[in-house]
Amino acid sequence: MKDERIIDLRQTLKDNVDEKVLESSKRYYKEGEEARVYGIKMGKISKIGKIFYQQIKDLPKQEIFEICEELWKADYLEEAVIACICTDSMHKKYEPADFKVFEHWVKNYVSDWAACDTLCNHTIGTFVMMYPSYIKELKKWTKSSNRWVRRAAAVTLIIPARKGLFLNDIFDIADILLSDKDDMVQKGYGWMLKAASEAHQKEVYEYVLSKRSVMPRTALRYAIEKMPPELRKEAMKK
Repeated sequence: MKDERIIDLRQTLKDNVDEKVLESSKRYYKEGEEARVYGIKMGKISKIGKIFYQQIKDLPKQEIFEICEELWKADYLEEAVIACICTDSMHKKYEPADFKVFEHWVKNYVSDWAACDTLCNHTIGTFVMMYPSYIKELKKWTKSSNRWVRRAAAVTLIIPARKGLFLNDIFDIADILLSDKDDMVQKGYGWMLKAASEAHQKEVYEYVLSKRSVMPRTALRYAIEKMPPELRKEAMKK
């Protein structure tokens, strides 16, 4: 029997569909790569997700993970976001064994950049700040044949990077992904470097200069986006 809470949640989502949002969502994706969406404003999704979490927050963590799994399986962006709201909200309960759950979701359910970034920026990013030894697992993701797993290796470190953490690991991951042909992966590791530049501008700038002859221009532009104009201009020279 389906969990009644999930049935009710999906009815709430259907009741909040906005045709304008549904139509406009297409412009954030390349043709043929669109996320599957109900068409609901993210502010509304956030409210719905927080209310839903209040309904399940007292369940054992494993049961909450099982509910989140059902949401991920639906392959709707809004349900993935709500699953992430639930896992983010219980971050104080994270344990090392939870990494396998999060990795399973990345490898089996993430199918667009928005779901990838929502899960990785917060849930997995928070996890690796709590358990830094798992960054070695992110480095394994860089070798995946799945573009979203490779992107996940980089975007998981966005929030830690802004805090000035894990700079050497960030450069290690960028090194492995440096010549990746997929633009979603290039944008992912470029974003990671940009985030790192907020705390380590000099080091990231020197890194970009040392790699600019081989770094795809897409990644390079992302990496230097927050730097002063004169540095950006120099970095973009052939």
